[in-house]
Amino acid sequence: MIYLGADHGGFELKEKIKKWLDEWGEAYEDLGAHELNPGDDYTVYAHNVAAKVDRESDRSQPWPEQAKGILLCRSGGGMLIVANRYHQIRGDYVFNEASAAHGRDDNDCNVISLAGDWVSDDQAKLAVRAWLDTPFSGEERHIRRVNDINNFRNS
Repeated sequence: MIYLGADHGGFELKEKIKKWLDEWGEAYEDLGAHELNPGDDYTVYAHNVAAKVDRESDRSQPWPEQAKGILLCRSGGGMLIVANRYHQIRGDYVFNEASAAHGRDDNDCNVISLAGDWVSDDQAKLAVRAWLDTPFSGEERHIRRVNDINNFRNS
């Protein structure tokens, strides 16, 4: 399942991503915003998505079957800061096809964040598709690093 979340700054792009996911036959759930509200807060939608992915995370499953999230706001940054506070989230900011593939290949990222103000529709479409299609490399050094991230606890 792909969980989507966007504030007013990413709302328009989220609606386009939903159409692409429909075209590609990808299952998703829109966790808001469900209407354009210029006064909403990105934190609400970032928490909604991150909590779902965190709760449903199961890295023993093949990538296509894992819970994953797509976050969108004006810059993509605020959403990602919130999401990465959750233990099972490995979120990455993506801005094109190469950055999305790299986030999967090297970091096994299960959440991506895109900037509604700075990423074109074409870049976003290619990035989302690359992210969905790229498996984690499974290279020893990448496994070691992902495990180091997952095992970190800040008291």
